[in-house]
Amino acid sequence: QVQLVESGGGLVQAGGSLRLSCAASGRTFSTVGWFRQAPGMEREFVTAISGGNTIYADAVTGRFTISRANAENTVFLQMNRLKPEDTAVYYCAGSGVTRPTSYRSYYGYWGQGTQVTVSS
Repeated sequence: QVQLVESGGGLVQAGGSLRLSCAASGRTFSTVGWFRQAPGMEREFVTAISGGNTIYADAVTGRFTISRANAENTVFLQMNRLKPEDTAVYYCAGSGVTRPTSYRSYYGYWGQGTQVTVSS
């Protein structure tokens, strides 16, 4: 059974940091992405990694870093200088495409999400 499990969410003050993890089991994905969804909002792209290539949404560029531990089939999202507007449920997603993409439709597998709350 293919699963993606996120962890590492929590409550942090503005300016603080969190590190999210996404552990995949059942298969290896060429591309893994992170998306987030705030209450009442559409799910939006955050970042994705494929091989050594990464892409980021403008809102997080320079603050967030995605990385991958292939031996552990795990992807990390280091989030620094967090802002209240980063508050959302964060989802990781897996895809078989061979380049990072921001399009949700390319991701066939999703985790259950982890809550990130940034207080002002």
